[in-house]
Amino acid sequence: MERFTISLDDDLAREFDELIARRGYQNRSEAIRDLLRGHLEAARQSAATGDYCVANLSYVYNHHERDLAERLTELQHGHHDLTVATLHAHLDHDNCLESVVLKGPVASVRGFADALVAERGVRHGSLNIVSVEVDQGHHGHGYAPRGKAIAHLHLKPRN
Repeated sequence: MERFTISLDDDLAREFDELIARRGYQNRSEAIRDLLRGHLEAARQSAATGDYCVANLSYVYNHHERDLAERLTELQHGHHDLTVATLHAHLDHDNCLESVVLKGPVASVRGFADALVAERGVRHGSLNIVSVEVDQGHHGHGYAPRGKAIAHLHLKPRN
């Protein structure tokens, strides 16, 4: 592990320490590491469109809005190659929160997310992307018949 020192003006240091306390970090180093990971990941994602990723898309919508729930479901089924799972939570009598777990090429995931969030009536859309290294696995995990490997992907988050 490499160590380095940074200098902050007093106001910035105080504000950073307040953030550390609010978020429950044990020390400044952990907080700095998280900030760096987040910024590096954002830079990596904005620069690369062919990389593979896992992602979470969350949004809120009113299920009474004309055909909206049906349109959202059709969009997800139309992208079943990207959609891993969907969590649906009822917030009140009208509003629902959905969280969709996605995996696939970054450009495809972004395109799907942009299309879904652009649907009239969708609010608070947010996409969190984690780039991953893809390893094409071809082995058993204990549940395959003896000698029968199952082809599958291993998705390793990048640091």
